[in-house]
Amino acid sequence: MSLALFDLDNTLLEGDSDYLWGRFLIEQGIVDGEYYERENQRFYDEYRNGVLDIYQFLAFMLQPLAEHPLEQLLAWRERFLAEKIEPILLPKAVALLERHRTAGDTLLIITATNRFITAPIAERLGVAHLLATEVEFVDGRYTGRPLGIPCFQQGKVERLNAWLAETGHDLADSWFYSDSHNDLPLLGQVTHPVVVDPDPILHEQAQARGWPIISLRETAAA
Repeated sequence: MSLALFDLDNTLLEGDSDYLWGRFLIEQGIVDGEYYERENQRFYDEYRNGVLDIYQFLAFMLQPLAEHPLEQLLAWRERFLAEKIEPILLPKAVALLERHRTAGDTLLIITATNRFITAPIAERLGVAHLLATEVEFVDGRYTGRPLGIPCFQQGKVERLNAWLAETGHDLADSWFYSDSHNDLPLLGQVTHPVVVDPDPILHEQAQARGWPIISLRETAAA
């Protein structure tokens, strides 16, 4: 049985759930629109350019979770999933997950986006195992602080290694699908790195290393 790892944003989804959550908060008037729009875009650009300060970003992104009771956050999240996530689910991604599931592989989504956002998306995709950036939760409320190592860049490798030690899985004949050059540390660790609708930096690296490049977008060739 092999381990099949999947990045989430812009890989299994045709968009970035973290960025879209920010857009949702703006549209609902939950955050200061002008400030949040500017900072949300700045951090997204820094992520794509490989210069994101993950702790600075998390301080920004997780603050709204600390400002509202859990019941309200869950109600907002349900609307967010229906309005922002359902439209960007990719049938080819669902089919890819099913191929690995049918082969008897263990499926795991590994994402920098926090668990509050991604847990119901993983559930929607039928993937039981999720490694995501964790958020501190105390006395029934989110504190707005990350917990443990953020699941980003080299942090994905560290979080995965800890999970492997805990579960007894290994990377023999393993797969990892990702769109982002931020995932190069983990792509270099698996048996079968597969590049999915890659950003320009990752596309160049994949060509140089002979990694397969695929698309899960409906508008692109299979």
